[in-house]
Amino acid sequence: MPTIVVDVMPKPELLDPQGKAVSGAFARLGIDGFSGVRIGKRFELTVDGEVTEEVLAEARRIADEVLSNSVIEDVVGIEVAE
Repeated sequence: MPTIVVDVMPKPELLDPQGKAVSGAFARLGIDGFSGVRIGKRFELTVDGEVTEEVLAEARRIADEVLSNSVIEDVVGIEVAE
């Protein structure tokens, strides 16, 4: 069955305390070469049947209205993973 993957990230202008904590852990562990970490969410929607334009449009609507909080988050990707 096909799967639609939705990625949601905090808006760039907002602080990301989880990402900052991970970034700090990198420094304590001696991991370098990364200037920052931001943590988001990934949703996998399993589709019953074929992925049509209508199904993708519904996934976009759900991503905007249900899976993300538009005040603090952006939907940054919607893709079909077979």
